[in-house]
Amino acid sequence: MGKRPVTIFTGQWADLPFETVCEKMAAFGYDGLEIATWGDHIEVGRAAEDPAYCKGRRDILAQHGLDCWAISSHLVGQCVASLYDARYDGFMPGFMKGKGGDMQRWAAEEMMRVARAAKNMGVPVVTSFCGSPIWNYWYSFPQTSQQQVDDAFKEVVDKWTPILDEFDKYGLKFALEVHPTEIAFDFYSTEKLLKAFDYRPTFGLNFDPSHLYWQGMNPALFVREFGERIYHVHVKDAVVTLDGRAGILGSHIEFGDTRRGWNFVSPGHGGVDFDAIVRELNAVGCDGPMSVEWEDSGMDREFGAREACEFVKKFDYPPSSVAFDDALKKD
Repeated sequence: MGKRPVTIFTGQWADLPFETVCEKMAAFGYDGLEIATWGDHIEVGRAAEDPAYCKGRRDILAQHGLDCWAISSHLVGQCVASLYDARYDGFMPGFMKGKGGDMQRWAAEEMMRVARAAKNMGVPVVTSFCGSPIWNYWYSFPQTSQQQVDDAFKEVVDKWTPILDEFDKYGLKFALEVHPTEIAFDFYSTEKLLKAFDYRPTFGLNFDPSHLYWQGMNPALFVREFGERIYHVHVKDAVVTLDGRAGILGSHIEFGDTRRGWNFVSPGHGGVDFDAIVRELNAVGCDGPMSVEWEDSGMDREFGAREACEFVKKFDYPPSSVAFDDALKKD
């Protein structure tokens, strides 16, 4: 196992044309892209039906010395099992806006198209969210019964099983990003969801340490526990700055505001212990790409993307093939 490819998630760059993003990221030193299915980076409908369109995307990557190991469908995936409100109109095409009753059906059909698009793109993994019908119950007041929780996990499994069947048809992996607003948002909810899916091999995880860190978990221990289910890795950092006024729930203050109790920051500028994570990834044999998800409202994004690439290349390393004290042993 050598050093992992360093890629960047294009979701935060969807305001730029695909070719521009390729040109920039190649110049910054990246090996490839985790391509978002919004903006013009991949048109899912075309990619699902037209292999020539996918070849064109691949040709643009190759012209810039880049590759692709995963595509992202986070926005669509979020709609599959969530309850509609007006915020979701921003995730759906114009003809769906205001039609909340049809959101889940549309999203499930679109996720099946994403599977065909991934197959035509020749990528093995789709990273995504899955949504949650009970996220607004998380505090349990009014009281949330265990039956309501169990029913919600079953509902997620029921809604996603036909989609995962489509993934199986094409030999793809689905990688859920464990994240607040998902039904699996921490250690124990992840454990419960994997069990609810009966540990179906198609269904795995997109490991993003930032969401675990600000909640107070140790991301390296998450890798140790769920390593065989990690199908993709995000490199994202966060800083926790509880000062006696700010709370961990964010205070309804926008990201980037320094009054918040925590913020996402460029990799290396927060509290995530990436060295510990690499050691655990090496221990479980996880050698896929390290994909920078760059989110830092207090830093110029081009400066940050370039610095993040350099940072990942410094902290990532392959495991040793020998014990450090082998030379001391005698026959």
